[in-house]
Amino acid sequence: MRNILIVAGGVVAVAAIALGVYFGTRPPAAGPPAVAAASTPDKSTLLGVMPGDHVLGDPNAPVTMIEYASLTCPHCAHFNTQILPDVKKKWIDSGKVKLIYRDFPLDQVAAKAAQIAECAPKDRYFGVIDLIFAGQQSWATASDPIAALAKPLRIAGLGEAEIKACLANEAMSNAVVADLQTGQTLGVNSTPTLIINGQLYPGAS
Repeated sequence: MRNILIVAGGVVAVAAIALGVYFGTRPPAAGPPAVAAASTPDKSTLLGVMPGDHVLGDPNAPVTMIEYASLTCPHCAHFNTQILPDVKKKWIDSGKVKLIYRDFPLDQVAAKAAQIAECAPKDRYFGVIDLIFAGQQSWATASDPIAALAKPLRIAGLGEAEIKACLANEAMSNAVVADLQTGQTLGVNSTPTLIINGQLYPGAS
């Protein structure tokens, strides 16, 4: 138990440092898209691995880190491209920490991008998320963001036809909404927000 607490403390410290640079650096976003109310499990259940969750690392790792992110959020892109690789190398790959990634779209473009990622094969999901965040500055500012996003995703087997079918798939849309609702239940209202062993570290926008 002492070792678990030490690892958790280390991850918490990294999270605090990583997210600290975001505070006060960006005006608040308009907020996530409105969704219909639905029943959600209690908070203690939401703090663990839920059916449909995307988990990076050993699902039985002693420390649980949940990330709520919006795919159009620049701070989320910075965290995932600049901070998360070190966390993954030091703690996730060593089996000490598991990362549960959940969507918290702050706008409709982010919601559609998240829906597209849900259509990726399970073993490619995090690779698709990495591609989306890595190219965010290009596709998110395009006149047609989803069309621009489709280009880099071809490498993951998501061509124009697949993306069109995905966006028409209600189950994929519901998966994104479910993530958003779990975040709202846990008190998330900004991104990127981390929850490490039940303690919430809110993002900036």
